[in-house]
Amino acid sequence: MKTVFTFRPPRKLQAQLIENYPSIEFIFYKTVEEAEELIHAEIIVTFGEDLTPQHIEECKQLKWVMVASAGLEKMPFASFKDKDILVTNARGVHKIPMAEFTLGYLLNHVKRFPELRKLQGEAIWNKRLPISELADQTLLVLGTGAIGSEIARLADAFRIKTIGINRSGRAVDYFAAVYPIDQLLTVLPEADFVVSILPSTNETKHLLKKEHFQAMKNTAAFINIGRGDVLEEKVLIEALNKEEIAHAYLDVFEQEPLPEEHAFWSHENITVTPHISSITPQYLPRVFEIFEYNLERYLQGSDVYKNRVDINRGY
Repeated sequence: MKTVFTFRPPRKLQAQLIENYPSIEFIFYKTVEEAEELIHAEIIVTFGEDLTPQHIEECKQLKWVMVASAGLEKMPFASFKDKDILVTNARGVHKIPMAEFTLGYLLNHVKRFPELRKLQGEAIWNKRLPISELADQTLLVLGTGAIGSEIARLADAFRIKTIGINRSGRAVDYFAAVYPIDQLLTVLPEADFVVSILPSTNETKHLLKKEHFQAMKNTAAFINIGRGDVLEEKVLIEALNKEEIAHAYLDVFEQEPLPEEHAFWSHENITVTPHISSITPQYLPRVFEIFEYNLERYLQGSDVYKNRVDINRGY
């Protein structure tokens, strides 16, 4: 059984797989371009951005693709149809770092750490800088999965009221209330913070429009750690310029890396971070835990897998 990685994980993780599964041939490449054995792979492990329809057609022995990330928008799913290929991903590995990152944004907003740091650099003692609290504020989370639930759990410790949006409106732990997506415009006026964790799908692309930002409080902060195409960037800039919302914290963008000349970099009410909210040293070890869990079941011939992907839905 040949398992091909289109990226090279740390040696410790490579050795862990080789030791735990001596009957499997693991081959680790730096890139898909140098993966000479890819066409013979029964299992491919990828970050999901490098496989093409041609790869899927050429890999006649392919039975399983493990995507070592949660995002799947660049996977060539159309090529998987009518093929018996299992697809799993790393959904859930991001919940701790991305929830912490979100709380960092919230604290940054109410405690105004950037301004305080700037005042320090200028040796200015300004006790009139308005500082606020998170307690008793309302956070609206678009997406109530693993990341959203962890954000809600942490927010509860700060006495934040967290409400959520998902497809069905089904209740989820740690949320004070959850509403279906068709009630988004109704609940937006309640929120002091709006955070999007939505993936990139046909249903979510440019979901947030002018009327959504117009419905928000003009003191609200918008946070996007999901995918950049949840809105058109010109819509967000217009909302900020018209003071329909107070600030935007953005970790994801329609084009990445964000071009140097992009208006987001210099906008005084936008905080840009380079799609880094999920990256910590624990990321790949958590991915490998999911992969090995599913590998055990694959070897047993099971049909029950963690994070099995519906290729028709794209998640």
